[in-house]
Amino acid sequence: MLYKLWRSFIKEIQLLKRDSGGIVIIFLMPLLLIITITLIQDSTFKNLEGSKIPIIFIDNDKSEVSKVIKKELETSKTFELVTNYNEKAAEKAVFTGDYQMAIVIPENLSKDLNSNIDSKVQTVVSSFGLETDSTATKVIASKTKDIHLYFDPATNAGFKNSVMNAINKMVFEIENKKIYKAFQDQLGTTEDLENKSLITFKEITPNKGKEEAMPNSVQHNVPAWALFAIFFIVVPLSINLVKEKSQGTSVRVRVSPTPYYIHILGKTFTYLIICVIQFLLMVAVGIWLFPLMDLPQFDVTGKMFHLLIVTLFAGLAAIGFGVLIGTVSDTQEQSAPFGATSVVVLAAIGGIWVPVFLMPEFMQKIAQFSPMNWGLNAYYDIILRNSGIGEIAKELIFLFLFYIAMVTVSLLYERKQNSV
Repeated sequence: MLYKLWRSFIKEIQLLKRDSGGIVIIFLMPLLLIITITLIQDSTFKNLEGSKIPIIFIDNDKSEVSKVIKKELETSKTFELVTNYNEKAAEKAVFTGDYQMAIVIPENLSKDLNSNIDSKVQTVVSSFGLETDSTATKVIASKTKDIHLYFDPATNAGFKNSVMNAINKMVFEIENKKIYKAFQDQLGTTEDLENKSLITFKEITPNKGKEEAMPNSVQHNVPAWALFAIFFIVVPLSINLVKEKSQGTSVRVRVSPTPYYIHILGKTFTYLIICVIQFLLMVAVGIWLFPLMDLPQFDVTGKMFHLLIVTLFAGLAAIGFGVLIGTVSDTQEQSAPFGATSVVVLAAIGGIWVPVFLMPEFMQKIAQFSPMNWGLNAYYDIILRNSGIGEIAKELIFLFLFYIAMVTVSLLYERKQNSV
C-alpha cells in the first residue's frame, strides 16, 4: 500500500514538472500580491493601531485652561498638533482637506471661566448665609465662550463626536477642579476638597505583556495571503484532474488494482508540500524583505511549529476543494474559471482582502462559513494571542472536516459516474 502511495506521489510530481511555468506562477504570484497589498494597506493599519493624526491647534488664550487642553492633546496617542496657523488659514486648510480638523481656543477663556466660577461660588455661599471672602470682589458672570472646531466635510461623524466628547470632558474636569478650589478659598478651609473620582476604569487584557489582538499590516497580510496562495492551488489541481479524465489516465487508474482513494492521497501529499513551500516563502518575505521596505517585521519566534500545523490543515481544506472541483468538472474551461472565482469569493468573505473586523456585522457573520476565515483566525490566535494547539483545535477540526467532506463527495460522485 505504501509503495502504491509512493508511486502515486511520483506521478503527481511528474505531472507538475510538465508545467514548470505554472508552478513558478503559483509561487511568484502570491509573493507579488503580499508585497503590493501590504505596502498599500500599511498606512490604513497604522491608523487603526493609533498613529497620530495631524490637527491644527490655535491658542488665542495662552493661559491656564488652554495650556491644559494643549498638554492633554499632545500627550494623547491620537493627535499631533500643528500650531503655525491663524484661524482664517486654518479654516481654509481644513475645508480643502489638508487637515481633518482644527481647534481654536478663544481669547480670555481662562479669565472668563474663573470669573464665572467665582461669581457662582459667591452666590451659592451667600445663599447659605455665610460670609464670603472679604477680599473677594463681586464679579459679573461672563458670556459662554465657544471653542471653535473646524472639521473636514469628509470627516466621519463618529470621529467628530469622539473629538468633541474628549474636549468637553477635558473642559469639564478643569471646571470641576476650579469650582472645588473656589469653594475651598471662600470657606477658608485647608482640607483638600479636590474632586477625585470614586469610580475609575481599569482595563483587563488577557496575556498581559503580550501583543494586543489587533494585527498590523504584516501580521494580517502574511497569513492572509499565504492562505490565498494555499487555496489557489485549487486551479492547477482541478485542471490536472480534468486532464487525467480527458487523456484516459483516470480510466487506467480505475482498472488498476490501486484503490481510487490512494490516487487522491497521492495528490494530497504532493500539494501539501507545495502549500508548505508557499507558506515558508511568505514568512521569509515577512521576516527579511519587509524590514528593508520600512514595514514591520513578521515575528515567528516560538510560533513556527504551530503556524506550520495550521498550514497543513488549511492545505488539506484547499486540496479537498480542488479535488471536488476537478472531479465534477468535465473540461478545463469549467474547472479553471470556477476554481479561480470561488477562491476569490472565499478570500473576500473570509477576511483576506479586508480584515473581518472592518466588515459590516452582516458580512462578519457570513465570514464564519469560509474555510479561509477558519485558517486566518487560527493564524491570528497564534500570532497575536500566543495560543497553543488546544486553543485553535476548533478551527483545525473545521478545516479537516471540510477536507473529509469534499473528498467524500468527490469519491461518491466518481463512483456514481463510473457505475452508469
